[in-house]
Amino acid sequence: MQKRTIVLGSTGLIGKHLLTYLGEKDLSVIAITRRSINDLPKNASPMIIDFDEFLDQGHLPDCEHIYICLGTTIKKAGSQASFKKVDLDYCFSFAKKARESGATRISLVTSVGANADSKNFYLRTKGQLENEIKAIGFESVNIFQPGLLLGNRDEIRPLEFLGQYGSFFLNLFLLGSLKKYRSIEASKVANAMANSSKKSGINYFSYEDFI
Repeated sequence: MQKRTIVLGSTGLIGKHLLTYLGEKDLSVIAITRRSINDLPKNASPMIIDFDEFLDQGHLPDCEHIYICLGTTIKKAGSQASFKKVDLDYCFSFAKKARESGATRISLVTSVGANADSKNFYLRTKGQLENEIKAIGFESVNIFQPGLLLGNRDEIRPLEFLGQYGSFFLNLFLLGSLKKYRSIEASKVANAMANSSKKSGINYFSYEDFI
């Protein structure tokens, strides 16, 4: 019997690559989304839902592993509160539901510099999410902390677009302990996620784990 895996954030920059890599494995993949997805791998099926309604009364199918790649920006969300709802509340709530449905493993994308005590709102939110996820009780918690993600998005993020070009030059100066802040192709992060599912305990992954 194929092991069932859930992907949350499957239409995003990392998530769409992750689906491709998981499509090469002997898994049954459920892609949770709020809109239809084209060109799903043969072993994947969509689960199109309204997040708020589902989290209020829905249940996830039995699963072994959940991958969480969901995220937005404050600009797109419209406010810090709305950003936190997506990047913290939704992610935590789906993780908790997956654990209740039997999941023992979770792979989570946050950010380099994530810290619950940070003065930066974005990094503080990511750090809070990490702490809450670790407390749920998964046997395996894999936390991926990339820098600026490189790749083609379905949505346009002007500042990020400009940052991608500048990051190629900035990377040359980020050496030693600063390497973790380098920009990285989203496909490489997704590949690392797809191939780290057997690690137990709490594990952190950053730039050098992706290349």
